[in-house]
Amino acid sequence: MSWMAERTHWRGNPAALWPEARSVIMLAELYTPDHDPLAVLAQPDRAAISVYAQGRDYHDLVKKRLKRLGRWLLEQEPGHEIKVFVDTAPVMEKPLAEAAGLGWQGKHTNLLSRELGSWFFLGAIFTTQELPPDEPEREHCGSCRACLDICPTKAFPAPFQLDARRCISYLTIEHKGPVDPELRELMGNRIYGCDDCLAVCPWNKFAQTGTEMRYRGIVDAPPLEELAILDDAGFRARFSGSPIKRIGRDRFVRNVLYAIGNSGEPRLAEAARPLVNDPDEAVADAARWALLRLARQP
Repeated sequence: MSWMAERTHWRGNPAALWPEARSVIMLAELYTPDHDPLAVLAQPDRAAISVYAQGRDYHDLVKKRLKRLGRWLLEQEPGHEIKVFVDTAPVMEKPLAEAAGLGWQGKHTNLLSRELGSWFFLGAIFTTQELPPDEPEREHCGSCRACLDICPTKAFPAPFQLDARRCISYLTIEHKGPVDPELRELMGNRIYGCDDCLAVCPWNKFAQTGTEMRYRGIVDAPPLEELAILDDAGFRARFSGSPIKRIGRDRFVRNVLYAIGNSGEPRLAEAARPLVNDPDEAVADAARWALLRLARQP
């Protein structure tokens, strides 16, 4: 397994989440891509999907491994309890991982590591065991601004600050309803997440290689017209086992239509036109917007 584990120990009551916990073990698992994740941005008729969502749902894979490690810990010191978390509770994973020495929060607010680069998932094991703390990691960004300068929507008002309302990952995954037209034009063909600020980080040159093949292979860069025609059943079938399934068909097709509008490809109007009367108003609005954008193409 591509694991790197460190520990941090809370002094006093750790959190209302589980007051009995006395230590937290933070773990990271690599999903380093084997290709340039930004290359798809030069193919406007293709869907750009965040690297982490191109394979099996990491929540399922990481949680199973955390439970396996947790069982081993309990065998070593019986009588204790554990709870595992992978994005499944309000756990402040990044600050905890920094305190545990796994890495530091970079200027883009994501966690970085000198050994792992940008591409890794975080998980936590809360335990009633008293464990000695590891040394926290310090920041190693220096004067670099690569992640700040590449952001398409200028979502970083200052280093170490993120305006989530402008972040493409937030807009494509969490935001409900129509996206501000000013921001739609900046999303390009990114339909699920955005990797720009991660991909340009110089620390990736030193990153280890991820070995879990299940983080690859479900989706790559499918044609936009294939995705626009998906109904709810088709969407669920196509993205079974993928983290993409969590946003549902309507939000997904909305994103696809924004990408179609940004594609500069008039032929894609045929994929958008049937959706102008979609039952979901955000989808219908996105279809009308895409058709207007494409109509302006020479």
